[in-house]
Parts: sequence; C-alpha cells; structure tokens
Amino acid sequence: MFRSALSTAIHAALVAGSLAAPAVFAQSAPAEDASQAKTLDAVTVTARKREETLQEVPIAVTAFTADALDRLGTRDIADLDAQVPNLTIYAARGSSSTLTTFIRGVGQADPLWGVDPGVGLYLDDVYIARPQGALLDVFDVERIEVLRGPQGTLYGKNTIGGAIKYISRGLPTEFDGSASVTVGNYGQLDVKAAIGGPIAANGGLRARLAVAKLDRDGFGENRVTGADVSDKDVFAVRGQLGAFVNDNLDIQFAFDMVDDQSGVRGAQMLEANRFNGVFFPALGAFPPLADRYDVRNGMPNVNDTTLEGASATLNWRATEDLTLKYVLAKRQSDTETNIDFDTTPAQIADVRALYADEQVSHELQANWDGGGRSRGVIGLYAFDGEAGGQVLNNFFNLSFGDTQGTVFTESVALYADWTFDLSERLSLDVGARYTDEDKRAKVLNRCYTSAAFTTLRDCTPAVLTDDPAAANFDRTINFKNTSPKIALNFDVSDNVMVYGLASRGFKSGGYNIRAQATLVPRSALPFDDEVVDSFEVGAKMGLLDQRLFLNLAAFHNKYEDIQLSVFTANPAGGFFGDFTNAGKGTVQGLEAEYQWLLSDAFTISGNLAWLDAQYDEFLFAGVDIANEQEFTNAPEFSGAINLEWRTAVGDAGELTARVGYSYQSEVVATTEIIRSNVPPAAPFGRLPISQDGYGLVTAGVVWQSGGPWSVSLQGTNLTDKEYLTTGYNLAQALGVYTGFYGAPRQYSLSVRYDF
Repeated sequence: MFRSALSTAIHAALVAGSLAAPAVFAQSAPAEDASQAKTLDAVTVTARKREETLQEVPIAVTAFTADALDRLGTRDIADLDAQVPNLTIYAARGSSSTLTTFIRGVGQADPLWGVDPGVGLYLDDVYIARPQGALLDVFDVERIEVLRGPQGTLYGKNTIGGAIKYISRGLPTEFDGSASVTVGNYGQLDVKAAIGGPIAANGGLRARLAVAKLDRDGFGENRVTGADVSDKDVFAVRGQLGAFVNDNLDIQFAFDMVDDQSGVRGAQMLEANRFNGVFFPALGAFPPLADRYDVRNGMPNVNDTTLEGASATLNWRATEDLTLKYVLAKRQSDTETNIDFDTTPAQIADVRALYADEQVSHELQANWDGGGRSRGVIGLYAFDGEAGGQVLNNFFNLSFGDTQGTVFTESVALYADWTFDLSERLSLDVGARYTDEDKRAKVLNRCYTSAAFTTLRDCTPAVLTDDPAAANFDRTINFKNTSPKIALNFDVSDNVMVYGLASRGFKSGGYNIRAQATLVPRSALPFDDEVVDSFEVGAKMGLLDQRLFLNLAAFHNKYEDIQLSVFTANPAGGFFGDFTNAGKGTVQGLEAEYQWLLSDAFTISGNLAWLDAQYDEFLFAGVDIANEQEFTNAPEFSGAINLEWRTAVGDAGELTARVGYSYQSEVVATTEIIRSNVPPAAPFGRLPISQDGYGLVTAGVVWQSGGPWSVSLQGTNLTDKEYLTTGYNLAQALGVYTGFYGAPRQYSLSVRYDF
C-alpha cells in the first residue's frame, strides 16, 4: 500500500542522512558524503491532527522544515508568498507587521477590528484572531504548514480560505540551543538565541526559551523630519515549560510576546494631491517623490504594536487507542499608529488609530486510532473575543470625527473528522463542523469641533430630530452554520495516491464599525456570513525511485455573500468606509508542486499555479455590476522555481548554493466600486491600484561545518524590482492615490552556532 511503501522509503532516507532541500520536501544524503544524495524524503506534518508524511495527506498542504526555511532565507511568514501555490501574503498598508493573507482568492484585505480573517493563523495550535502583529518573524521554528481550502473539521476556529500553522520547536529531551547573528544592508542587525532541555534529573521537567532582536534602518526617509521610514525594530520572545508526569501524561505551558516599535511604512504618492494648493497654499506644492519609500508625512512617526499570548496544554493518553488534549489560551494586543494618508505636511487626511483586543479560547480534542481500519478526531472549541478601537480623523483640518467601538465575539463549535479504510487502497474521510456564533457591536461614531477631539458637534445639524452622532448603536446577531466535508483517496500504486474532496467553509458576518447610521441607515445593519463550497481533486506522486515528488491539485469553488470593504459616498458629501456583501463568485484553479533530484548534487523544486476568479453577481445600488469588478489579490498565474546545488567540502563540511525565481501576473491590489469611483460619476476618481506581472530573483549560499557552526549568505529581490503590494485609493474624496511597495534588494550574512 502507498502509505507503507512510502513510509519505508522515508525511514530509510532519514536513517541514512539529514534534511537538505530548500523547499517543501527534504533531500537525504549519507553523512560521509553530502553530495551523494540518492532519494528524497517527505516532511512529517500534523495537518489532520495526527502525524503523517506530506505525501499521505489527501489535501493541498505545503510544509517547510526549519532547514528549508533557513536555506530559503526566510525572515518572516510573508517570505513564503512565492513558495506556496495561490498564496498572497504581505504587510497591510501602513504597518510592517499587520498581516494580509489570501489563499485561492479568499482573504480579508481590510484589518478592520471585529471582522474575521479569511485565512486563519495558528501559533502552536492557538488561533490568532487579529491581524495586528500577526506577520510573525521566523525564529526557533520547527515547521510551518500552509493548508489551502476551507478548514473547520480539524482546527479550532473555522477559516474559509485556508490556514497557516506556525509550529515552534518543542521541548527537547536533551540540552540544546543555538545563537545567531545576521548583518545586512540597510543597517540590518538581527540577533537570535534559543536554549532548552531538561531541568530535572529524570527529565520530567523541561523548558525552552527563545529570543530575537531584529533591527534594520528604513528603506526610505521622511524628507521633512529625516526620520527612517519602513524600518524595523522588533523584540520577540517565546518560552515553554513542560511537566512530563509519565509516558501517558504531560502538561505544557507556553508564552510569547512581540514588541514592534518599527516606524510607519512609507507609501509613494502616485499622483499629486490636488487639495494641497486649495487648502494649504502656504505650504507649497508636493509633487510625487522619485524614491518609492520616501515620504513627507506631517504626523509623528508612531506605529507601535504589542502582542502577547499564553497557553496551557494537557496531553493524556487515556488508553492505547485514545488520546485527549485540552488547550487553554489567552491572547491580547495593543496598537497605536499614525496614518498620514496624503503623505505630506498638509492636514488633508491625518488619522490616529488605536486598537486593542483580547481573546480566550478553550479546545478539547479526542484523537482515536485503534490501529485498525478507522481513526479520527472529535473536538469542542469555544472562543470569547473582544476587539475594540478608536480612529481619530482629521480631514482638511476642517472636518473632525472619530470611529470607535467594540465587537464582542462568542463562538462555540463542535467538529469531527474521521477516516475509514474501505479497502487496502481506498479510504473515506468524512467530517463536519457545527458553529454557533454571536457578534455584538457597540458603536459610537461622533463629530468634533477641532483636532483636539474634546468638544462634540452635531454630525447632521440640518436634521434636528436625529441623533447628533454619526452612529450610535449596540446590536447583536447570531450565526449558525453546519459545514460538512467528504473525501476519498485511492492508492493507485505504491507511489501514487489520488484524492477527491468536497467541503464547505464558513465565516461569520457582523457589523461595520465605520457605519454612518444617521445618513446611511443601512450601514448599521449587519452584513451576512460568507460561505464557500469547495470541490477539489488531486494527486500525490513519488516517482523515479523517490527522486521526484509531484503533487497536483485542481479546485472549483462557489463563493457566496462575499464580504468586501469599500469606500462609499455620503449623501451629504464626503465618504465613509462601507462593509457589504458583494454577491457570488466562482474561483477555480490548478496547482502543481514539485521537487526533483536531478543528480546526486542538483535539486530543482518549486510550484506553478493558475487561478480564475470571477464574480457571478455583484449588486450595487440594485444593479448587477459583476462584469465590471475584479477579485483582489488573485493573480491569474504565479509560480516559483529553485535550483540547488550542494557538495561536500573535504573534511570542512557541506556547501549548498541556491538560486530562485518567482513570478506572478497582473494583480488588482485594492477594492473599489469602479462605476462610482471613476469618471463621469467621480470626476477625480481613479481605477483600483494594480500591479503588472513581475518576477523576483533570490539566491543563497550556506556552509555547514559538520559541527556546530554554519554561515549563510542570502539575497532577495536581487534585481531591485519595483512592485506594488497594496495602497490607498481615495482620489475623489481626499485626493489620495498612494501605493505601498515590496521590499527592495536586500542581502545579509548570518553566522550560527548550535550546541
């Protein structure tokens, strides 16, 4: 059978050598001659809540070992963007650590508090609900898994587009650790260290501590103040303590903290703001700057985020067949940031934003595997979250208002996923999730007389009988959903497995914190939940005597009640941030992941993806405009290729060299209602910000001594390609049309010592 044959090959490879390939899989080599690799071995993952090799899992999942991440020069999880088919991941607009993620065209571009992300992020099995501070840096990591498609029958929180699992190194049975220093251009200086092992004589008590201090000068500067822009100043720490009572019972505690004091991210003015000369002629003209990272912001350079979490996990092997797991977790974060939309000293659109959130989750799992023809997991999950904030808006130094409120989420879910071996080669996997979720929103949006934000004024003085606030409500809505899943996988041969999968994904609706209920009453009504019905077929193949791994997937998704954040005109003038359900869409695509051991020294790996995302229905003002609108962050073509060469260096260890190229076709980066955002409806409006197709070149050289020392030279975006990731399109209302660019050419040298 495929599972046993592959496991035998993997076991032999692991005994023979060590992990060495730069991507999804790993290449084995005899210890005495690293250049004589003969087979590939697959990564062990826990994508289905049990340990399996990547080639055994009948779902689309990509995994990266710690060695693979090192060889790719991965700094944070955004660097995985090109290495996973149909994954788009980047820092959200003005922040360097707020996460934006899309998988197969499904995600959430607006980090508005109280709105669930389309792609779930998990840190050691704990769901992170908010995007602020969630662009995690890579240090002391064991593995990162990226699952594509709806997730809900296996993981704590339901996620509609996919999930990213960040798995820290576990508690070791023997004392070990590491320390590394990285220096690079733009004044980069990163220091990372980790240490762990038993702290009791019998090994029953173990601990681990990992720290990272990450610093870099800015890619640009504020031409007015001289301050760095798009710099990095992050301190992160993770700790674990485990009590291993006996072979069947252990209790593990973990905590993590990220303190991000990086400055604001620089946005390039794509065209001059027409209001500079109208409202602030004394300041002079501010044409677009040549450097894509430089700004002339008038607001202070404040962009601070603190993220903290703690968890307790109990693992109990109740019987030979049954294991119980309970996870209690609490997380919280605070953010203060200044957003100078116009990027000039003029107070055209100056915004100060304060965010705060906290969450508590409970998860109880029962994993059963009797060694027979069935095995599976049943889980109960409860989530209690509170996400709040206040945004202080100053427009033209004439209009002053705030957006403030809190969204309370209470969610309870029951899920199950079970596998049945129908025959020697055929398996059936069935699962379901039932979710009951309450969303309560307390919203109070008001107007003020000045930028001091101390004296209130009536937002609608012409209407004497209404509430003077722009929005003032406290409402609750309940969402219930049952999401089934069914899959069949068949071992065509000992080395080829095919599968078919049908599943449903669900993301609850809620309320728009930015509502302008007085002028636009419907904006205070709840938006609906999203649903994706996903159909997928795929194959996982180990060919040419395990020298070639080829994984294929084709999917067809029906996407309903798509949640979108758009800017909408106010009847009395100006605009507000609207949140609505667009309608329906169809997203389909093809994905290929490959790794080929070309010779004893050369390996080629990468992926190819095609994505076709189309709106079937998009209702705006009672009119279907589906043929006018495009999906955001859904490039039609994308892919990457990595070529690696490695050789033994006599008695001096092993040398590995890699060059990589990634490409993505044209992508729409912002969401706008086109017919209301361009002439003639909007004389000064602009089309959504988009980026033409582009390619990036990376390279790296790693020397491993065969002992504790290793040295790595890495380079990214070596051609210094200019490419947009996102931006602000407020040209009609505020004259703002700005874009945020990806990182420039970077190179670094790292020295690491393992003990």
